Amino acid sequence: MKIDTKEYESKMQKTISSYSENLSTIRAGRANPDVLKRVMVDYYGSPTPISSIAEIKVTDARTITITAWDKSAMKGIEKAILTSDIGINPQNDGSAIRLSFPPTTEERRKELSKQISKMGEDAKVAIRNIRRDANDKVKADKKNSVMTEDEAKQSDKLIQDLTDKYIKEIDSITAAKTKEIMEI
Repeated sequence: MKIDTKEYESKMQKTISSYSENLSTIRAGRANPDVLKRVMVDYYGSPTPISSIAEIKVTDARTITITAWDKSAMKGIEKAILTSDIGINPQNDGSAIRLSFPPTTEERRKELSKQISKMGEDAKVAIRNIRRDANDKVKADKKNSVMTEDEAKQSDKLIQDLTDKYIKEIDSITAAKTKEIMEI
């Protein structure tokens, strides 16, 4: 009986999703509301995502406007943005908070490109770890006579094909994001 790759494919898909989500938080001089995804505001004693307590709008290519539904939350939102790692100073006029993204320098784009490559490599390592787990299961099944030699070889090939598919996907996502960063 060949190995069922559904479990491993699901794990690999989750790795890709996580990688894509992490890439969306990288800002490249263009206003992108995704940079605020991980910023939590202390709202009445509990950490709350900004999107749950305010409207987030991209007003132009370099500006995000945040309008809190509860005006008392404005200070908390401003503080959360200041303490986050997005590197933008919010301007609070009392009714809205504006985030102005400066244009990206060539040096910063290269730095971001390296960061994206590193994140891509980390995602590939995660995929390879999933492959190793699957291969270990095949070896154990073969050793315990659950799988024949031929089935083990077929299973190894299935696992490798799956790994290659997801590694290629990571490469294409990385290339697309790097191209986006370098074109700004």
